[in-house]
Amino acid sequence: MVHHARAGVLAAAALLLTGALAGCGGADPTADGKTGSSASPSSAGASKAASGAPSDGADQKPGALPALPAGLTSQRPAWNRCKAVGGESAPGSDWRCATVEVPLDYAEPAGDTIRIALIRKEARDKGRRLGSMLFNFGGPGGSGVSILPRAAGSYGKLNARYDLVSFDPRGVAASSGVNCRTDREQEDAARKIDMTPDTAAEEAAFMKDGADFGAGCERRSGKVLPFVGTTNAARDMDLIREVLDDKKLAYFGMSYGTELGGTYAHLFPEHVGRTVLDAVVDPTADAIGHARNQTTGFQRALENYFKNRGQDPKAGTHRITQLLERIDGKPLPTGSGRKLNETLALTGIVTPLYSKSNWPVLTQALDEAEKQGTGNLLLQLADSYNGRDENGHYDTQNHSQRAISCADSRLRPTAADAKALLPEFRKLSPVFGPFLAWDTAGWCSGWPVKGEHDTPEASAPGAGPILVVGTTGDPATPYEGAQKMADELGKDVGIMLTNKGEGHGAYGESACVTSAVDAYFLDGKVPANGTTCS
Repeated sequence: MVHHARAGVLAAAALLLTGALAGCGGADPTADGKTGSSASPSSAGASKAASGAPSDGADQKPGALPALPAGLTSQRPAWNRCKAVGGESAPGSDWRCATVEVPLDYAEPAGDTIRIALIRKEARDKGRRLGSMLFNFGGPGGSGVSILPRAAGSYGKLNARYDLVSFDPRGVAASSGVNCRTDREQEDAARKIDMTPDTAAEEAAFMKDGADFGAGCERRSGKVLPFVGTTNAARDMDLIREVLDDKKLAYFGMSYGTELGGTYAHLFPEHVGRTVLDAVVDPTADAIGHARNQTTGFQRALENYFKNRGQDPKAGTHRITQLLERIDGKPLPTGSGRKLNETLALTGIVTPLYSKSNWPVLTQALDEAEKQGTGNLLLQLADSYNGRDENGHYDTQNHSQRAISCADSRLRPTAADAKALLPEFRKLSPVFGPFLAWDTAGWCSGWPVKGEHDTPEASAPGAGPILVVGTTGDPATPYEGAQKMADELGKDVGIMLTNKGEGHGAYGESACVTSAVDAYFLDGKVPANGTTCS
């Protein structure tokens, strides 16, 4: 599945993925699917919210909500050695894990609570410690508890003076994670559902699958489903700041994490500390706008890939379009016995586009498909993206991502709406356009919970400077969205830093950007608005 956020998790751990993809390991650093909720699942919550109540305080400033009980604001996390989860090894001895209690519904803060899972690595230089730095690597649905230990090597300089902290947002993994389908149900859908339907029967199956997914979420995770949106996650971040005893929040958000950071800045401008948003989601785009942006961004990245190989982008695009058409008619065999269908092939093509360092893997995968007529590497890439391991077990990030996205967005495009978009999207990209046009309808089809807004609010008057980093060749969150975020944050708040380069995320990829971000976080040096790294 290609959606604006899951990519962020892949790119945030680019160092990890390079080895995984090159070795065809199919690993994906995402949620483990365990839940840690003190609120038991119930379909009643989802049904109630779908009818317009209870209110989760959307569109209200924090002061409009009841004050949090002292039992929540005065809690202090009990940090203990982290346990192994989801078949992964436990992180090293420098890491500690804890949970904090947050309200299920901030409009009723004395009511049910859920647990938010945290992970921390303390600052090395205790005498010069600046506080905690909270990370969100994207998704929505990425498990920060799982990703941060793997990615921490990239933040070693920051770790000298900051405690590195991340969390599983509500609805994700260990924080009352949303669960919607069994592994078998996910496997059946991946095998049977054509995500670019060509016939009435395929179209009906596609739309029914979207509705069935939502119904499964309601059955299994109904009590938390109305409350997993970004606004509530931002409120959780402020409670985390308070229980960590930080006066202001130092925050590093990537991909979807930039939307979460913009929402936090809007709600709590007085608590915004040094904040960096990298690989920025356009806050002015609605669900269809995001699909349009991604269609443009993926096509741009694909053309840059072909230019890098000394090939004509138009001819290369046509070649891939023809390959996908052949696979749609006759899926490719693989050594596992599974077939590579068109949707899986497209997902496999998308995955290495997130980082230039993985472009050689795309070349290998395309060569295998075109010259050998097999789809082993494309399937392994798709499995990595979809969170499927070699034993057929899927993580639940796709569940969480969908639940959070549909809780956020009011839009519920129909099949007719998607078909009306097809000519425009095909023109933008004959490779990615049809999928992303249809995806607008299938993603939240029949969703049992109403969405909060068309576009998120990111204006943050009174906040300190927020560094907004946009990469010109970003495929998943195109560069133009970064400037729009800087503009939305407001004058003297949004500080634009342009990275002339490729890939989804600049920190750790561009020495210039990395140096500027480090100087900002460590020394408070704010680069001039409009600075360019090349």
